[in-house]
Amino acid sequence: MKLESSAPFAGIITAIASSLCCITPVVAFLAGTGSLASTFSWIEPARPYFLGATASALGFAWYLKLRPVAAGDDCGCEITPKRSFLQSKSFLVGVSLFAAVTSAFPYYSCIFFPKTENAAVVSEQSKVKKVEFTIEGMTCTGCENHVKAEISKLPGIVEAAVSYERGTAIVKFDEGKTSIGALEAAIHSTGYSVVNKIQ
Repeated sequence: MKLESSAPFAGIITAIASSLCCITPVVAFLAGTGSLASTFSWIEPARPYFLGATASALGFAWYLKLRPVAAGDDCGCEITPKRSFLQSKSFLVGVSLFAAVTSAFPYYSCIFFPKTENAAVVSEQSKVKKVEFTIEGMTCTGCENHVKAEISKLPGIVEAAVSYERGTAIVKFDEGKTSIGALEAAIHSTGYSVVNKIQ
């Protein structure tokens, strides 16, 4: 019985751990504490292992739940032991759904960030500058959306393209309204590090 109760909880823990690197930037953005965003980025390389552990734990829990149980008394009547809610199929279904939603978090994390509509009005084209930042620590779309949201808060942003895959942020901005230093500070406020910039 103990094994049957602990397998679903192992599935919950590993599902949360598999997406912790992507959940943290969203929580940090919503809480307004950007420095927490990159705290768990070191977990990202282990994500496939956590997903495998989640599938194994839940698969084992379902095996224990669905396996035939040979139980009976002297007359051959089947005895069904009283089980708690934590040992029920309903609880296991809920845990499985929670694990699926949590594990898939990186694919829908963008819904938690505001849609950025840049294109600031620029009076003189000569004031528009372009800078490319190389950023360390981004691991998923949640990370890139967090960086883009912080950059887009600055005045004079014409266009911002952030990619976690390339580890870059390419920003076009009105030099009269913001500066490269302000852009770099906005990126640092998310908890990620600017390691290089090309103007």
